[in-house]
Amino acid sequence: MTRSRRQALYGYAFVSPFLAGFALLMLGPLVYSVFISLTRYTMLARPTFIGMDNYVRAVTGDPLFWKSLGNTAYYVVIHVPLALAGSLGCALILNASLKGCNVLRAVYYIPAIIPVVSTAYMFRWLFRTNFGLVNTVLGLAGITGPAWLGDPAWALDTIIIISLWSIGGPTAMIFLAGLQGIDSSYYECARIDGANPLQTFFRITLPMLSPTILFNLVISLIHSFQTFDLVFIITSAGGSGAGGPAHSTLFYVLHLYRTAFEYFEVGYGAALAWILFAIIMSLVLVQFRLSDRWVFYGE
Repeated sequence: MTRSRRQALYGYAFVSPFLAGFALLMLGPLVYSVFISLTRYTMLARPTFIGMDNYVRAVTGDPLFWKSLGNTAYYVVIHVPLALAGSLGCALILNASLKGCNVLRAVYYIPAIIPVVSTAYMFRWLFRTNFGLVNTVLGLAGITGPAWLGDPAWALDTIIIISLWSIGGPTAMIFLAGLQGIDSSYYECARIDGANPLQTFFRITLPMLSPTILFNLVISLIHSFQTFDLVFIITSAGGSGAGGPAHSTLFYVLHLYRTAFEYFEVGYGAALAWILFAIIMSLVLVQFRLSDRWVFYGE
């Protein structure tokens, strides 16, 4: 047996538990959801086949489809670059040879292990219009703070601000692992040639870190389009209900959830889920196609 074949068998052996679990527990429901998306199904009666009507309804007959997709797209466009830049900045700090750096790494990871429910209610209190800590501090500086989560003009931006709380979590740790994988000889040669820190960062660090950037970019895109729990908890605590006020924080997955599990339109909800899958898959494929222009894998 050749070495490459033996390595391939080892790889299949390691992924076989996941593949078995996927085939037994997920593949069947996925195939069934495709069928359900082609039916009118409310869980109160047998599914009725209606073809592509659910997909046509989403695009042409559901104004909340476009509203939720627009909110989600705005969130992704703003959140993903800020989160990646912030996580990379954290990783650069954590990669420095400083005293107590291991303790600092643990502290930066804390936001990732705090339950989402606790985080949501903490920020709900911080951004309260009256007596919230943020507006209280602004008031001390003579600034009248906005209604934040209670104002349609501010609610979505507030969600983006809150979402940046976890920039020191797993994404920063992945960047840190990528930074530590860069051969120090590159930096030594750059110092000998007289390169300054800025030149070193753009000429060595970013190109060598580009595969890690691509990975984090793809994962961040997927997670951002699937944002649900934080928004659901924060906006449900307000008087306007989940996705409020005035649907200003109605994210796509929240719209999908309400359609399928509050209004019991399971067939239409399944169609919304597959539309989201198509959007995410298209964006991921575009990223991989464009990666040849900027991702450097070394020799």
